[in-house]
Amino acid sequence: MRLALPLLAALWLAACATPRVESPASTAARPVAVSAGTVTVPERYVTPENPEDELDSLATWPTEDGAIWLIATAKNTHELVVFDADSGEQLRSVGRRGPGDGEFLRPNGVFVHGDLLFVSERDNRRVQMLALPGFDPLGTFGQDVLRSPYGLWAHEPAPGTLELYVTDSFMDGDRFDVVPPLQTLDRRLRRFQVRVDVAGRPHVDAGIAFGDTRPALALHVVESLVGDPVHDRLLVADEHRERRALREYTLAGRATTGGIAPGVFQGEPEGLALWACTPDTGYWIAADQLLPLTVFRVFDRATLAPRGTFSGQVTAWTDGVALHASPTPRFPAGALFAVHHDRSVAAFDLGDIVQALGLDPACAR
Repeated sequence: MRLALPLLAALWLAACATPRVESPASTAARPVAVSAGTVTVPERYVTPENPEDELDSLATWPTEDGAIWLIATAKNTHELVVFDADSGEQLRSVGRRGPGDGEFLRPNGVFVHGDLLFVSERDNRRVQMLALPGFDPLGTFGQDVLRSPYGLWAHEPAPGTLELYVTDSFMDGDRFDVVPPLQTLDRRLRRFQVRVDVAGRPHVDAGIAFGDTRPALALHVVESLVGDPVHDRLLVADEHRERRALREYTLAGRATTGGIAPGVFQGEPEGLALWACTPDTGYWIAADQLLPLTVFRVFDRATLAPRGTFSGQVTAWTDGVALHASPTPRFPAGALFAVHHDRSVAAFDLGDIVQALGLDPACAR
């Protein structure tokens, strides 16, 4: 197994026999006018549409031969879809529906660290690990404690050891919009410790659960989360229609009063990525899931102050995003990838975003 590379600036139950009812907004969204001051950044490409997939989360992986794979979860077809990140060409699909190794049931979150690929499966109630490039199954964990896993994010606090954070958006019954009682929301987040031994075998602990239960800080409907170890910050998107915020936790699991408060997002805060331009500066990009166009909101990495908003020419109703900050032949400044309407993927050049919003030129180098 290839040694884990430094983390690129990133980004991500009902019973198996009884699918959970999704939000009504996902099938009948009301168009919202793009707010004044939002600039247009044209997409460099949008992949051909495949409505059957129901794409959700994205992650990138650099191959041994210098290419970049873009890996997407396809919830409806219960597989992973692999694209060439530079061209948008679909390369292959991986997996099939089922509870076994290498099989998936409503895969949602996806995260890459080194050659390890983590996939959260809502309806298998687990996280599955696979080894790249062959997508070889390494095992699963969390089945005994997770109820409805969604988002994923990990970092490496010590060599050879990962801390993997998972959002668990279980509801009260099978309805999407019935939030459980406050006292049960202390399990909205779970942190696992993952270690891979010299033989390539993974070892995972039982994990610890956390989540604030105070009315003003409790997490109601969760999916995306991304951390920033430099600033000891974990941002968690609360998608509940009456909250719509990015809540802030420390990496140890303590809620703060920081983050992005309700009132900023017009739609659901969905895909979230950290754009690290220097070791301690950069930006957060969060997708405001709207029609007819997604609004991408940019915040200062350290202060979380707003730094501008942009939309593409066609990209709408975005779920997951992935930010690849390293240069590629087509994207010398790196790229932001975003799901478009559950059925395709759009690519933005980070240099175009820097120029359009007047961001730090160091981010385009």
